[in-house]
Amino acid sequence: MKWVAVVLVSIPLIACGGPPEVDQILVADALRGEWRSVLESPGGDLPFGLRIGFTEGRLTAVILNHNEEVPTSSVSVDSDRVVIEMDWYDSRLEGRLSRDGLRIDGSWTKVIPGGVARLGWVAEKNYSRRFEELEAGGVSSDDSTLVESVGGHWKIAMSDDGGVQEARGEFVQEGRRVTGTILTGTGDYRFLEGSYESGVLRLSTFDGAHAFLFQARATADGGLVGDFWSRDSYHATWTAERIEADVQVLPDPWNEVVPTAADRSFRFSNDDLTGGTVSSSDQRFEGKVVLVNIFGSWCVACQQEHPFLVTIQDQGLVPIFGIDWREKKPGAGAKWLARYGDPYTLVGDDPESKAAIAFGVTGAPESFIVDQKGIIRYKHIGPITPKVWDQTLWPLIQELRKP
Repeated sequence: MKWVAVVLVSIPLIACGGPPEVDQILVADALRGEWRSVLESPGGDLPFGLRIGFTEGRLTAVILNHNEEVPTSSVSVDSDRVVIEMDWYDSRLEGRLSRDGLRIDGSWTKVIPGGVARLGWVAEKNYSRRFEELEAGGVSSDDSTLVESVGGHWKIAMSDDGGVQEARGEFVQEGRRVTGTILTGTGDYRFLEGSYESGVLRLSTFDGAHAFLFQARATADGGLVGDFWSRDSYHATWTAERIEADVQVLPDPWNEVVPTAADRSFRFSNDDLTGGTVSSSDQRFEGKVVLVNIFGSWCVACQQEHPFLVTIQDQGLVPIFGIDWREKKPGAGAKWLARYGDPYTLVGDDPESKAAIAFGVTGAPESFIVDQKGIIRYKHIGPITPKVWDQTLWPLIQELRKP
C-alpha cells in the first residue's frame, strides 16, 4: 500500500509580494469592522472603539465613545501600514497590521504647542468591551460595598499644581458599564465610557484631539478618590462625593471671566476667512440683537452644535457672528465650514486670540448674546443645543427685542 503525504499550509490573510492592487484589497478587507483600540496612557490602558468601513468607495474610520461617533478625515494603507488622519486636530493614528489581519501596533501623535504628544496604540479586531475585567485578586477597593453603583450625581474636586477646580460628575451605570461625563465651569470632559467593579471606576474617551483617562476607588465614606491623565503628560488627582440632582456645584461662567471693556461692550475687527476685513460694527449688525459664536475646526464640541446653528440661520431667527479661534493651519476654518456648512452672517479670523483677551473666552464653543447697543448680555459655555436655545437663548433674544 502506498501512503500519500498531505501537507497543510496556513495561508496568511495579508498577502506578501503579490500584485500591489491585490495586497491593498486584502488589507482593506481585513480592516473593515469594529476594533478595540487602546492608547498606552501614563495611567494605564486608555481604550476606545474604532469602526472602519467603506463609504462612497473609500475606507473610512469612526471613533466610538458611548453614543458619540467622531469622524476622521482619511484612512490610507500602504502594504501593511495603516494611517488614520484627523487633519483638523493635527492628529493621526499610525500602525502596522498583523499578518492575520487581527491586530494593529503603532502610535497616536498630535501636534501641540511646543512639540508633539505621542502615545503607543494597539488595536484588536472586535469591539465587545471597553476595559478588561479586573482579575481576581487584582486592584480593588476594600470599601467597594459602600458604593454599590456610581450612577447619579457627584460633586468633584480636581487638584493639580495650579490649584483645585470644582466639577460635577453625571454617570449612568448598567451592570458594570458606566457612561456619562464630568462638567466644569468652562466645559466638560466629553463622552466618557468605562466600568465600575470591585469598587474601582475606570472611564476613558478619545476623539482625536483629547485622550482622557479617569480612575478612582470607592472610599469608606461612600465617596471616590482617584487620578486623571490627559494625553502623555498631564496628571491630576480628584475626589468625589455624592449629591442630589438639584445641588449646584459649578461656578457661574459669567463671573469667572469678564470682557476687558468695563461696560461689557462687544468690539471686534480682524481678517475674515477670505482675506478681507470683518467688524462687529458692520452695518448688518447695527441696531440688532446678535448671537456671537466662538468656534474652531479643532473643536469636537463645535461639531456637536454646528448643525443646529445652521438650522437657526436657515430660519433667519438671529444674525450669527462667528469667530474662528486659535487655528493652527491656514485655511483650516474655511475648509471646516465648507464641509459642515456656514451658518454665519460674517466670520472673523482670530488666530492671535484677541477674542480671548477682549471677551474672556476660555475655550470653544462659547457664545454671547449682544444687544442692540453692542453690549454683551449673556455668555454660554459649551455647545448650543435645542434645549439651551429653547429654554435660555431664544427667550432672552426675544426679551431684548422688545421696545
